[in-house]
Amino acid sequence: MGMAVGPKKGSVKNDINVTPLVDVVLVLLIIFMVITPMLQRGKDVKLPQSKSIDEENKDSDPIILSVTTDKHIYIESNEYDKEGFTPALKAVLEEKPGRKILLKGDQTLTVGDVREVMELSRKAGAKSVALGVEEQK
Repeated sequence: MGMAVGPKKGSVKNDINVTPLVDVVLVLLIIFMVITPMLQRGKDVKLPQSKSIDEENKDSDPIILSVTTDKHIYIESNEYDKEGFTPALKAVLEEKPGRKILLKGDQTLTVGDVREVMELSRKAGAKSVALGVEEQK
């Protein structure tokens, strides 16, 4: 608290001190700026659009597979070639059995490219693979 200088000596100044408020707001802003890029999982791809989409099951946390336009395959954010993909996915599935798999393929890929990744996933022991799409607006 600050003391007011003026006609009443020793009186308490009753103005709000906004400096601590500004400090807290700036710290929160920095925290959100750092955390926001980490919220998206998997590799960033442009998903194909669909008129109807299934409601997402919020109970389970799926394993995210991504296939980019240059046909690079990712498990979450780790890149693998076609030979290393199956053993890596098998290890992830053994570590966390029963988790669903969500395949995000770029909209410029052919059906054959996506099907190939689905077949590699099945060889790794995946029981089902869901395809990620974007809702058409």
